[in-house]
Amino acid sequence: MKEIKLKGLDQSCYTETLKNKLNIIFIPYEDKKNYFITYATFYGSDTNSFVPIGSKKMVTVPNGIAHFLEHKMFEQENGVDPFTFFSESGTGANASTSFDSTQYICYGTKEFNKNLKFLLNYVNQPYFTDENVEKEKGIIKEEIKMYEDIPESVLENKIRENLYHVDPHRIDIAGSCSDIDKITKEDLYTCYNTFYNPNNMFIIIAGNFNKDEALEIIKEELEKVENRIEKPVVREYKEPKSVYKKEEELAINIKVPKIALGYKFSKDELKIKNSLELDLYLSLLTTLLFGSASLFKEKMRNKNLMTNFYFEWDELKKYKSLLIYAETENPELLIDEIQHELENIEINEEDFNRIKKVWVANEVKMIDYVETTVRNVYDDMIKYRKVVPNKIDLIKKLDIKVLEDLIARMKFNNRAKVILLPKKIITKKK
Repeated sequence: MKEIKLKGLDQSCYTETLKNKLNIIFIPYEDKKNYFITYATFYGSDTNSFVPIGSKKMVTVPNGIAHFLEHKMFEQENGVDPFTFFSESGTGANASTSFDSTQYICYGTKEFNKNLKFLLNYVNQPYFTDENVEKEKGIIKEEIKMYEDIPESVLENKIRENLYHVDPHRIDIAGSCSDIDKITKEDLYTCYNTFYNPNNMFIIIAGNFNKDEALEIIKEELEKVENRIEKPVVREYKEPKSVYKKEEELAINIKVPKIALGYKFSKDELKIKNSLELDLYLSLLTTLLFGSASLFKEKMRNKNLMTNFYFEWDELKKYKSLLIYAETENPELLIDEIQHELENIEINEEDFNRIKKVWVANEVKMIDYVETTVRNVYDDMIKYRKVVPNKIDLIKKLDIKVLEDLIARMKFNNRAKVILLPKKIITKKK
């Protein structure tokens, strides 16, 4: 195993790549009682057109199939339910699908070796039948309908739908009920066999465990697993620079209006080629503008203009998108305030340095939490395909002049807007 020291964090991680190209990352702690394991694939909902194993022709599978596949992995041919198995030792388990990945996790304080072995086994033993696929369709459709009644979910899906023309980020990760009806067990096996391969997967383990024993278990269970396909060929979408729909107003069952703004930026125009460096500067910028201690938030609170506010960045191959969400009694006024803030950015060097110090302090603080550490390393693996051991050094080296140059290149007129209004006060549809 190769040791990688996480600089400035008084912590090391250990990496190993098996002969079949499976990447393994261990972060052992001496002072913890718990552990956290994730077993993941670089396959999520944004991959719906690809060349499947054993074929030379690209196919398109139903939307939502990556999420459906995640659900079906918990059904085993031997009838053992993974949740029941893990609960017997007081161990938690879960799984999640995002646009670009799917992960299976377990976490606890007991039976590490036994639970690790079980996790690896059930993720590598798919069992799909016509009957269990049909049964799952009803469950998934109920989940979709449930999220359709959650205003925040409606808002997040709608802003992406309006922001993107063809990229799968515009489609709900779970798909639609009509998509779910089209899924077959053959589709599931095609997706599994194409993307659930050692060279397209990785394992992260952190906490209280013996790394040598863990490596032996992984080798015993997975080194014999062969790659069914060398590298999946997936469709690349030619997403236009413009937004799909500039504005939309919807009436739903809420008491206070909600807004979403989406700003779409071409990576080429931002000109910072290193994706990690670009992410750091964009994260710093939005923290300065809209973080909990920002002047903007203080001003909006003083004006009683919003009761909830959050933001995130979307990652596409050629674009970065800033998504802003808020709850407010005065949607148009708050939108004007946000737009004004973005079009008149002034960076104070004192604030710039303060945010960097707070950021470094938070990185140091987060390393003390096993689950947070795994999630941070997981995000780095998905975004950059590697562990980032010197993030603190990179944060410290961020230069205000580089940020100012970046801001000068950012144009905030390529925007989509969604407003959710209570049904009783909606005035028009666009």
